[in-house]
Amino acid sequence: MAQHRHKRETPASTTTPRQSRVPRSVLVSAPIAVVATLSAVTMGVLGAEPASSDSDLLAASSSTSQSVANATSAVGRRADLASRSQVRRQIRSAARAEAAVRRDMSVDQQARRLAKKVDSGLWTTAALNLWDGPSEKADKLGVLDALTQVKLTGRRQMGRVQIVLDGQSRWVTADYLAKDKPKPEPAEPAGPSLGGACTNGSVIDAGHAALYDIHDVVCANWPEITAYGTWRGDGEHGEGRAIDIMTSGATGWDVANFLRANYSSLGIEYIIYSQQIWSVERSGEGWRGMPDRGSVTANHYDHVHVTVY
Repeated sequence: MAQHRHKRETPASTTTPRQSRVPRSVLVSAPIAVVATLSAVTMGVLGAEPASSDSDLLAASSSTSQSVANATSAVGRRADLASRSQVRRQIRSAARAEAAVRRDMSVDQQARRLAKKVDSGLWTTAALNLWDGPSEKADKLGVLDALTQVKLTGRRQMGRVQIVLDGQSRWVTADYLAKDKPKPEPAEPAGPSLGGACTNGSVIDAGHAALYDIHDVVCANWPEITAYGTWRGDGEHGEGRAIDIMTSGATGWDVANFLRANYSSLGIEYIIYSQQIWSVERSGEGWRGMPDRGSVTANHYDHVHVTVY
């Protein structure tokens, strides 16, 4: 049997020409073209910008520096002028103040010389404020006692007069000066107080020590009262803890209210006067009325009754 040699067949994919194959020269030249294009664009952009030489930049910088220097110098000159102007104002202000002080000193010296020629002065009728000038804005320098003799300079202004006190000129209100020395006001008599001594010779005989204290204080403050009643055969008098102070009218109320105000110090339990009663137990009610018992003495119009504990 004859053997046939078969011709080796090549697959179809290897025999078909490659339509998409790019020539090697194209692959190499494409990137070079891109780079060249970018370089050209860049050079075009740079060429479009305004040209500035180094000499122009230096000139601009020098001009700016000179302008800053000129402005700084102008500010400095203005500050210097302002400072000098302020100093001149201060000097003028100080000069005016010194001139005013010299005028005040001159007036003060004249006032003292004038006051030395005055033989007599005036008397203060009340305590007076001392001022350094006649105006309402003057400063207060102290107080001058009443009944003090002062010498006047003759200057009068705005309701005040100038005086000389301890070699210094001062101003006081003119309305409180008098030619003659005023007589001092009589001292007001002191009100009743605890303590003192009984000087009218009255004495009592009592059971409780508190009654002796009441007698002494009433006698010391109202020496015109000389009659007191203690022991009696009934009630609290019989116990030795009651006293009758024989007085009437306004004096009786003075005594009763004084004892009421000092009840704690004197050990008082209650007080009766002029048909009225006050007690520690009902002290918040004040004086309370009592029933009529028929007579002046029974209604306590002629004496103050006091009971102690």
